[in-house]
Amino acid sequence: MIHLRRVALTLAREEADYPFTVPAVASLRERPLAFDTAVTFVVGENGTGKSALLEGIACATGAAAIAGDDPRRDPTLAPARALGDRLRLTWRTRTRRGFFLRAEDFFGFAKYVSALRADLERDLAELEATPGADSYGGRMARGTYRREIGALRHTDQTMNETSHGESFLELFQRRFEPRGLYLLDEPEAPLSPARQLALLALLAEMAGAGESQFIIATHSPLLMAFPGAAIYSLDGGAPSRIAWDELEHVRLTRDFLNDPGLFLRHLTP
Repeated sequence: MIHLRRVALTLAREEADYPFTVPAVASLRERPLAFDTAVTFVVGENGTGKSALLEGIACATGAAAIAGDDPRRDPTLAPARALGDRLRLTWRTRTRRGFFLRAEDFFGFAKYVSALRADLERDLAELEATPGADSYGGRMARGTYRREIGALRHTDQTMNETSHGESFLELFQRRFEPRGLYLLDEPEAPLSPARQLALLALLAEMAGAGESQFIIATHSPLLMAFPGAAIYSLDGGAPSRIAWDELEHVRLTRDFLNDPGLFLRHLTP
């Protein structure tokens, strides 16, 4: 399902501040970014504007952050909020489901889960100590708290007893909802190649029967091989559609795997 169809930039004048000076962002004034597939990848070298673009879209859509600070308050996203205010979105079906996730946010998510669980456990203890805790309403409230605490305890245990990659996939599986818009910035960061393939299977499930849309900034040739995905390269400045086998990421990875010695022989005297 394609929910977000197009992103354009509206500026009354030239802006001299980041991120409006990034060529990939500035180009949206003349050529909006169109989405016609359920899965879209944004690729390019470091500094080409992948994260700037994705963060701006996240702020413009009002996407909730799955971890880290709320995008509306996160101090690191101040430039993204300025961009989000200038982006004009065209929707096919407006959705409030989904989330925004940066790879670096995941590593702070375990702390967030532990803190939230501790807060709920403290609230439950206070509730159980108040008069009327055994009333019908009190029992209902305690049951709600215990269910939430149980779910958080399971997540907390999973994150502490499994690898980052396993925890990352667990997070996706538990938080994905049908008919959502998901904005993912370098989700491959904690994932092994095998786990990246598992993520591809999850994307296929959610984009198909789950009727969800994904916009993903990535460096991973494995993820970019998703069947039927649109790939936009930012290496030339303005986003341009490109085939998987024409990507520099793919060519360089293939050449290296075919002949590692060709690349490595210059590393030692």
